[in-house]
Amino acid sequence: MSEVEYRQSQFSAPAGATDILLIRHGESAPARPDQPFRLVDGQGDPELAPAGLAHAQQVAVRLADEPLDAIYVTTLQRTAQTAAPLAARLGLTPRVEPDLREVHLGEWEGGLFRQKVAQRDPVILKMHDEQRWDVIPGAEPAESLRTRVRGAIERLAAAHPDQRIAVFTHGGVIGQVIALATDSRPLAFLGANNGSISQIVVTGDRWIVRRFNDSAHVDGGLSKAATALS
Repeated sequence: MSEVEYRQSQFSAPAGATDILLIRHGESAPARPDQPFRLVDGQGDPELAPAGLAHAQQVAVRLADEPLDAIYVTTLQRTAQTAAPLAARLGLTPRVEPDLREVHLGEWEGGLFRQKVAQRDPVILKMHDEQRWDVIPGAEPAESLRTRVRGAIERLAAAHPDQRIAVFTHGGVIGQVIALATDSRPLAFLGANNGSISQIVVTGDRWIVRRFNDSAHVDGGLSKAATALS
């Protein structure tokens, strides 16, 4: 009888591929009706809440021993603040990728979106029913979001063959990346937890999903509940 064995193979990134860790920023400051968030290029730019600063430290501990070749953040401060502890541990200077900034929420920027979610505004229900952001007045059209997110991921992959990078970004963007990778409904992956890690491997035109919403380091076990966008 043959003693040859064929074990199940383990995943190995193809030659030239780019391993991208997509990390959602930590919890940001609460929205208050009388104190709108300051805007950067028309988008709300809250700082991290105390819980978000803790998320940033937890991410740094989780990834401290992972080989990373670069760290990217967006133009919004909550991503830079979340990346800071890991960048300091690894001695890496974060680079900015503007096209991975959060979905533009039009007239509902500055914190109003959160209020509408909490109130179960009919437009929020319509947004999920129709799987598009631009039912919100002035919000970013679906094609615009897909184009800029796809372009950013392709640029990062072209710049980092055979490397692993960490990208600190936003819930709406992570959802869009995974939707593009899986050809799913546009909002199917909305709601990654603050501080969570998702992962894709980009090889040519293929985007291979390796994980989504890995939150063990921030909630101590299986994810309890996804948090609201922004």
